[in-house]
Amino acid sequence: MIKNIEFKSDIMFIKIRRDTLIILLLAFILIFSGRLITYIAFASSPDIEEGVPISGIIIKGNDIVPIELIRANIANSGLRSGSYIKGDILVTSKRELPLNEAIRNAEEFATLTTVPGTKLQPIAAADVKVDKNTGIVTITVIEDFSTINLHNRTSNKTSA
Repeated sequence: MIKNIEFKSDIMFIKIRRDTLIILLLAFILIFSGRLITYIAFASSPDIEEGVPISGIIIKGNDIVPIELIRANIANSGLRSGSYIKGDILVTSKRELPLNEAIRNAEEFATLTTVPGTKLQPIAAADVKVDKNTGIVTITVIEDFSTINLHNRTSNKTSA
């Protein structure tokens, strides 16, 4: 005996009122047109190539001298946020100078950094490297206290 099996498909419809459907369609159109306008505005904007911005300063090798003081002295050479590299030129908010000159200045300014509260300059040498692709400045400093002349003002004797 073969029984006839009938399949009854119950299709469920979501009942949405007409005003709700209109509001949903308007929201979709607004979101879609906003995205489209954003893409069109980006594509039609003039391409101004400023160069590679200085994105960060990494300082290595310091033990005594705080990083903030070294970073502040390096910023005086032009290697700071807001500056950018255009080819072999460093462009700051005040002037343009060759990148190798800015690196030399940064090395000199790093060696002039003092220990807070003193006039001691323990940084004997500094090596500054600038990545022209990413804008990351890496400074390696060498602190050497044997090169410092310590003057004792109470006994008028010089010790090294």
